[in-house]
Amino acid sequence: MSRMVKRAFKYRFYPTDAQAAQLSRTFGCVRLVYNLALQARSQAWTQRQERVGYHATSALLTGWKKTDDLAFLNEVSSVPLQQALRHLQTAYTNFWAKRAEHPSFKSKKRSRRSAEYTTSAFRWRDGALLLAKLSEPLDIVWSRPLPQGCTPSTVTVSQDAAGRWFVSLLCDDVIEQTPATGTVGIDVGLDSLLTLSTGEKITNPRYERAGRQRLVRAQRNLARKQKGSANRAKARVKVARVHARIADRRRDHLHKLTTRLVRDTQTIVIEDLAVRNMVKNHRLARAISDAAWRQLRRMLEYKAAWHGRDLIVVDRWFPSTKLCSVCGALAQHMPLDVREWTCRCGSVHDRDVNAARNILAAGLAVTACGDGVRPQRGSSRRGQSSVKQESPRATKGIPVR
Repeated sequence: MSRMVKRAFKYRFYPTDAQAAQLSRTFGCVRLVYNLALQARSQAWTQRQERVGYHATSALLTGWKKTDDLAFLNEVSSVPLQQALRHLQTAYTNFWAKRAEHPSFKSKKRSRRSAEYTTSAFRWRDGALLLAKLSEPLDIVWSRPLPQGCTPSTVTVSQDAAGRWFVSLLCDDVIEQTPATGTVGIDVGLDSLLTLSTGEKITNPRYERAGRQRLVRAQRNLARKQKGSANRAKARVKVARVHARIADRRRDHLHKLTTRLVRDTQTIVIEDLAVRNMVKNHRLARAISDAAWRQLRRMLEYKAAWHGRDLIVVDRWFPSTKLCSVCGALAQHMPLDVREWTCRCGSVHDRDVNAARNILAAGLAVTACGDGVRPQRGSSRRGQSSVKQESPRATKGIPVR
């Protein structure tokens, strides 16, 4: 069995000086158009209580190009500018649906530098990619081949803080859904990144801690440089390269881990965690951010959908750690330093393995009889469900774990 999915393939490329200048100019115009449209829509709402849509901002863009001050917008491809207006429309749609906060202005220093091209603004022929307003194809490093007979429908060019250039090709890909058996419950942690209900523990590589000394030296070197100087700009790039190396290693590890789990298991049960609230603990914030639990869950979500797997999310208030997986007794107190505990039934539990087994049992209750099923909050993905079991402490806003 196979399934057609939209899949993005990201590659690094090395532009010429002329290409880099033109793409940088495009990034700046995209940011400017986005900010001008956001300002126009905000003023229309605050002054006249009027909602301005995409078509109205597109008409404004046509007028901006005819003015003397913004005539330089004609020097870049019009497609990325129109795509910026569509992205703003999507941001407002999510805001009105209460799925996101109000759109904010893009910053020259902090915002992502990117431009999106549709089929009318690029030419794909014999593995060569030529973008509008560029005279030469991009010099792409093909680290992996595109699917056979694949034609990109959207091309996104971006540059990260470390100065690296990337191109992302959105294609229709056919994924073979191989049959799989078995179920697994997953408990995330800091000492062990993942603990499976089978008893397997996957060590947390702690990439940020491994690169901390290099990061400290780069940041100290940056702090010594005078603001606005060329040497400070060079030092900032060095800091960004250290961060990029840490992020790349972490992402690669999570991709390999989630791919293995999805390919080998039919039903995966995880726990819903409020990571945004957990990082408010200043003693654990760095370690939690380094573990990247939210990124791990996001990968599991879309890969499970690709391969036809069942991903079940257990409610965050479910007392997986304090509940005995043998007799079902609930312990009264379970501090974080207790890694093993003995139930009154005589069973000796490893804290993380016991939690993973309880998470799996709660997820299987959903698939078997629909026990305690409710829609997953803040998610519109199909095939996900959640188990909610209230506890006396839940009304106080204190996690049971």
